[in-house]
Amino acid sequence: MTVQQISVFLENKSGSLVKVFRALSQAGIQLITSTLADTADYGVCRILCDNPDKAYSVLSQDGFSVTKTPVFAIALDDQPGRAADAIACFADGGISISYLYSFLYEGKGVLIFRTSDLDKAAALIAEKGLSEAKL
Repeated sequence: MTVQQISVFLENKSGSLVKVFRALSQAGIQLITSTLADTADYGVCRILCDNPDKAYSVLSQDGFSVTKTPVFAIALDDQPGRAADAIACFADGGISISYLYSFLYEGKGVLIFRTSDLDKAAALIAEKGLSEAKL
């Protein structure tokens, strides 16, 4: 029910991100989505791709500080309020979300989120009939 997300820790300087994307491109890895969060000194690039195991290997071998993390990917109808409805399910269930990002994919809204309670979140997803995004 979870997907593997690649997180790459980068210096907050010009050219750091392009090195990651070029390494993945040269390895034939297709990005599905990415997001970048930064502080004054470093950034965290979170990536969903078609081959997270290979992406992890390629980036590690290229000297990047990289992790692979299970995150949830929920598909929602592309209508106003659907994200709020889904997030309310987790809040009502006492599940905190560490971070979240979203995008459109094949006509559906997709919420990607991380929580420290994977089992409880998986049970709630099943109970509420939320759909897993097929990425």
